[in-house]
Amino acid sequence: MRLVSLLASATEMIAALGCLDQLVGRSHECDYPEAVRALPVVSQALINVETSSAEIDAQVKALSRAAQEEDAALQALSIYRVDIERLQALRPDVIFTQTQCEVCAVSERDVSRAVSQLIGIQPRIISLAPYRLADVWEDVLRVGTALERTEQARQLVAGYQTRLDRLRQRTAAKPEHPRVAVLEWLDPPMAGGNWTPELVEMAGGVNLFGEAGVHSPWLAWDDLLAADPDVIILTPCGFTLERTLQDVPLLEARPGWSGLRAVQSGRVFAVDGNQYFNRSGPRLVESAEMLATLLWGEEMGENRDQSCWQQVRTR
Repeated sequence: MRLVSLLASATEMIAALGCLDQLVGRSHECDYPEAVRALPVVSQALINVETSSAEIDAQVKALSRAAQEEDAALQALSIYRVDIERLQALRPDVIFTQTQCEVCAVSERDVSRAVSQLIGIQPRIISLAPYRLADVWEDVLRVGTALERTEQARQLVAGYQTRLDRLRQRTAAKPEHPRVAVLEWLDPPMAGGNWTPELVEMAGGVNLFGEAGVHSPWLAWDDLLAADPDVIILTPCGFTLERTLQDVPLLEARPGWSGLRAVQSGRVFAVDGNQYFNRSGPRLVESAEMLATLLWGEEMGENRDQSCWQQVRTR
């Protein structure tokens, strides 16, 4: 079976199921495990992602406005391009994509348009739609079924759930639970939604913003000041740890930042939001374990990948 993955989390599921040898193409965002970087890339972003956070947001909003001004039948927010010629050459049997967010990754709409232009092949499109952790585990099963690895997928899901249940039991025993704000975008501020509130709860925190199973909401700065979180986690979607740290001065320049409880106590942490938290795949388990370490320290014994998070030393 020849596979093309246009979703980084699907690529990780394929790897976890032992089917990387069937993967013949990937999206520009698929970068884990390391071996996939050698595969042909069949997508690219149509916006400049090397600019400021505010400008990235402005570009996306401009595309959205342009889409709304088009004929209703043609409306679509498309910030990615699928390389039809390369896709044709790869001749995939199955293409993995998603319907959850047209901003975060290549969407089912983008893939359907590309497939309609292919000649002599009609690959099956499998779309993942994760909003909550339960949806992510369903997606693992969906990928496993497509790859004829259903039982292995069930075992993986059972293992993920066991780890999270064990973590929840350990953190639930804590006498007090810190109030946590997860920021998924910094300029303008956006809180973490979808599965993020569940990760916070499992790590033993009280989630202040965002609702499980619902898209990430924009966050009014005054609301953050009023909530005065005990812990702030910075996980901008698509950003590496280094890129996230570049945006910390944007927060420091805002009125009231230095007076926040989390800032004064040194409990502001930057995380690689591209690899963790925002990628709806197996490493959400590690994201919850990492978050528990940030909330409770080394006693959790779940320090995982220390290169993907850093305490923010604010001025």
